[in-house]
Amino acid sequence: MKNNVLAVVLAGGKGERLEPLTRDRAKPAVPFGGEYRIVDFTLSNCFNSGVRQILLLTQYKSLSLDRHVATGWARFFHRELREFVDVAPPQQRLDESWYQGTADAVYQNIYSIEKEAPELVLVLAGDHVYKMDYRDIIEFHRAKNADLTISAIPVPLDEARGRLGVLEADADGRVVDFEEKPLAPRPLPDDADSCFASMGVYVFNAKFLYEALCRDATKLGSRRDFGRDVVPRAVENNDRVFAFPFVQTGPDGKKRGAYWRDVGTLDAYFAANMDLVAVEPELNLYDENWTIYSRRPNSPPAKFVLPEGESRGCALDSLVCSGAIVSGGTARRSIVGFGARIERDALVEDSLLFAQTVVERGARLRRTIVDKGAVVPAGWRVGFDAELDRSRGFFVTESGITVIPKFVG
Repeated sequence: MKNNVLAVVLAGGKGERLEPLTRDRAKPAVPFGGEYRIVDFTLSNCFNSGVRQILLLTQYKSLSLDRHVATGWARFFHRELREFVDVAPPQQRLDESWYQGTADAVYQNIYSIEKEAPELVLVLAGDHVYKMDYRDIIEFHRAKNADLTISAIPVPLDEARGRLGVLEADADGRVVDFEEKPLAPRPLPDDADSCFASMGVYVFNAKFLYEALCRDATKLGSRRDFGRDVVPRAVENNDRVFAFPFVQTGPDGKKRGAYWRDVGTLDAYFAANMDLVAVEPELNLYDENWTIYSRRPNSPPAKFVLPEGESRGCALDSLVCSGAIVSGGTARRSIVGFGARIERDALVEDSLLFAQTVVERGARLRRTIVDKGAVVPAGWRVGFDAELDRSRGFFVTESGITVIPKFVG
């Protein structure tokens, strides 16, 4: 497959809804689950699926993402075997502007895509969390003799409203309607509370993609976006557009949407991380048949300390990364990043600690994200009083998640 399928990973969005976590880094480079970056899930899906020719299109604040891919991913690919993951900032071969939208990002890289002469182009988002074998959708695409195949999943109406592309398909799976981020999503015929939402995973016949992008580039008023322009136009033109249902069979034998999360907002990002600390998480990171790869620092093992005469350091229902030290403090339902420290009598509850963070003695955290290198001073309470948190310069979401930016303290 590697010689006729090229993956294009879109990793250049501003990520404004994830600020302050994206203040200094691209959204796909935001840490996830302690051990990973968000982009690792898409790249691992490609690698495990045998898709070994990858263009990663970047634009904003891409330094940490570039470094992560260069040091953590290049080692898996062999250029002499025509395997690669290439980071491609805006080339401005066709235009002097920055990328105007997702379709424009691919259009401006047509030269690089054509040079590899793929049969199919797999267009992916670099900021979603899921495990997927792309061979299944590629096989489906070929069986349907499709021009374009969209991977779709049943999603509650409230989750899709104003956030996701929603489509309708006939009994054969052919898409008959597509609307990007509708405020009133059309429900499924057999489920009034859910709709069929696009996952942002597209398989294009290469020739069809080139023609569609070139037409879009000359169309006045286009926003140069796949969801808003290219896909709806293909459906309207009666091109062969099909929906691939991304479903799994549950213990009860019924099919339901497989695990997929758009982590584009702080609340969604926090919830997806918290999914991982469940006793039986829907997203299995321990699946030896589908490894999630990443770049990891050379750190010593995690350490739990029982200071003499004081309470023991412990972590309950939590993920603790290497190099972390829990010294007489407690983590509950939390993710403790590389080299993080929880000092004695401190309590970290339902929270995310990024790498090299410190929670000093007696501090209390609840429903809090602590960005890299930040220090929570001794005795502070964070996540209990939103106004107090805001007065300290922290960001608080509508649902009450507090975010402590990098290097605060």
